[in-house]
Amino acid sequence: MNHEIDISKHGPLGAPMAEAIRSCVHCGFCLPACPTYGELGRESDSPRGRIVLMKEVLEGTMELEAALPHIDACLGCLACEPACPSGVSYRDLISPFRAMAAREREVGWGEKLRRRMVLETLPYPERFRAGARMAGWVKPMADLLPKALRPMLELLPAVLPKRVRLEGFYAAQGEKRGRVALLAGCAQQVLDPDINVATIEVLTRNGVEVVVPQGQGCCGALSWHVGDHESAKGFARRNLGAFPDDVDAVLTNAAGCGSGIHEYPLILRGTEDEEGARKFEAKVCDVSVYLAKLGEMVEFPEGGVERVVAYHDACHLSNGQGVRKEPRHLLKAVPGLRLVEVRDAHLCCGSAGTYNIDQPEIAGSLGEQKARAVLATGATVVASGNIGCLTQLQMHLQRLGSEVRVRHTVQVLRDAYMGGEGAVSGGGD
Repeated sequence: MNHEIDISKHGPLGAPMAEAIRSCVHCGFCLPACPTYGELGRESDSPRGRIVLMKEVLEGTMELEAALPHIDACLGCLACEPACPSGVSYRDLISPFRAMAAREREVGWGEKLRRRMVLETLPYPERFRAGARMAGWVKPMADLLPKALRPMLELLPAVLPKRVRLEGFYAAQGEKRGRVALLAGCAQQVLDPDINVATIEVLTRNGVEVVVPQGQGCCGALSWHVGDHESAKGFARRNLGAFPDDVDAVLTNAAGCGSGIHEYPLILRGTEDEEGARKFEAKVCDVSVYLAKLGEMVEFPEGGVERVVAYHDACHLSNGQGVRKEPRHLLKAVPGLRLVEVRDAHLCCGSAGTYNIDQPEIAGSLGEQKARAVLATGATVVASGNIGCLTQLQMHLQRLGSEVRVRHTVQVLRDAYMGGEGAVSGGGD
């Protein structure tokens, strides 16, 4: 008996899910690219296997609860997409399926509490900062807490960086070459606010005017990737209304945020905001892409910076947005900097939004492997383009007793302009 997916049953997201499933020819090219297949060695924990499971659930031949352990174990790293010869858009399936599952699954009180804590805290910088401070007080007693809450504490730094209050406008230095709007992010403003400072300093130094819309909020990627579709739509609509039209581009400096915004047309599919989402996401690009397109950068000081830098590809930058060469191009432009590659660069570090909280064992294994791969390069600095990756790398490098510095690509560029290690600027408390 042939079964088909009832697209109408799943609303506007039914068609993209069905198309992704139809596109898969089950060739298996995705298997060696998938980190969880490498970790677990099970077909059901590969992209091909998960597509089959989701297909059977959507067709009504499998119970949702039977498939969920394998769907939950997916990083959403999208390494399967560039590996796929058929062009399967896995992102059009995994997040919509999780949104459907979130409405139907049964969740225990402990899991429900943990998820709610994450979704009501991380996307809101002030709440997250307050929560992180309280968590710092109880961190010494982590062994007394429920096991599900411990991974969140481990990821937090011992001391939170000083708060940086961003102005709404930063003038270009010298000849004006462009005008952009910057997405400030949410968790990043708490965990490493200097990334935004460095972004603004590098842009303005290179003649780019920067607007930081005060009405902006979380990009919504965090909610979207765990299946909270309604919250994701709310965040998306807020940003559509907050960002000005009179800019050359809307810049992101967190890979997860950039990739999430590029999914706004899918998140808002079938709503009156869908067309606006398409226009908005067309203007969005990573800061490394914008700087690379800008052309020759302002020269760095004489003498340059003598250091070896390893570059780590953030999954939602390399796989989600196809951005690989631009950050490397920028880093290679720094005099004295030697760029080295990390082995198995395509493999996720295990951060993946809230994955290192939701699946700490797999995330921990991937994080340690990535940290050891960084150490094998002999680099003194590892650079990347996503706050989640930077946090994960920092934690696992510290566990290995390493003193390798973890920096965002723009921080490395800013540090080179300053001729040293760089410093946080801007107002604080």
